[in-house]
Amino acid sequence: MDYSYPFSMEWTTEEIVDVVTFFEGIEMAYEKGISREDMMARYRKFKEVVPAISEEKTYFREFEEESGYASFPVIKELKASPTGPMLKMNN
Repeated sequence: MDYSYPFSMEWTTEEIVDVVTFFEGIEMAYEKGISREDMMARYRKFKEVVPAISEEKTYFREFEEESGYASFPVIKELKASPTGPMLKMNN
């Protein structure tokens, strides 16, 4: 991993940890899979920090530019079927 996670200097340490944990979940969804329950919990915490859709899109875009991992398809798949064992995205 040779990239940084997007965050705001205005956030608390806990909020930064929640956002980084969310983006680590996005990575896991592409690399090895993540439980849907775990990903949903991470997304809920992310939304507490970043409630605005426009701001969410900005952070998603920044993360994708840095890492190559698109967050939106993961969230779309998660919302389409929030129950089930694992969430695994195809690269």
